[in-house]
Amino acid sequence: MDNPRSTASIAGHPIHPMLVTIPIACFVGTLLTDIAYWRTAEMTWANFSAWLLTVGVIVGILAAIAGLTDFLGGRKIRAQPTAWLHMAGNVVVLVLSFFNMLIHTRDAWTSVVPTGLILSALVVVILIFTGWLGWALVYRHHVGVADETV
Repeated sequence: MDNPRSTASIAGHPIHPMLVTIPIACFVGTLLTDIAYWRTAEMTWANFSAWLLTVGVIVGILAAIAGLTDFLGGRKIRAQPTAWLHMAGNVVVLVLSFFNMLIHTRDAWTSVVPTGLILSALVVVILIFTGWLGWALVYRHHVGVADETV
């Protein structure tokens, strides 16, 4: 089987799946720290949210570049409707997270309640959907999977 190959890779290992774990953890962490701030009004939680968003957006952009390189570099990848949905959903995640990052620069209470909390929750819901699609690309369509021949 001739699987769609990852264009952006290091020693045969695709870069995109290596990087996406960081923004996913940061954006889920942002939701958790936003909830903690909403419940306690402890400023530390709002600060954690701001930092998590910043790191998530920066590494998310790097992951998006690697993913876009794979997407544009492989005709078989672009042929997958799942890849288009995965990409579009993750672009929405990055845009929402960027605006959430800007919102989190305000005073703690107004940065989190309610707008920051709503955006954080929306991003996590979209990430669940795009993560599902990403797994489908790997496990159903074998994108970036190197099959060993015996």
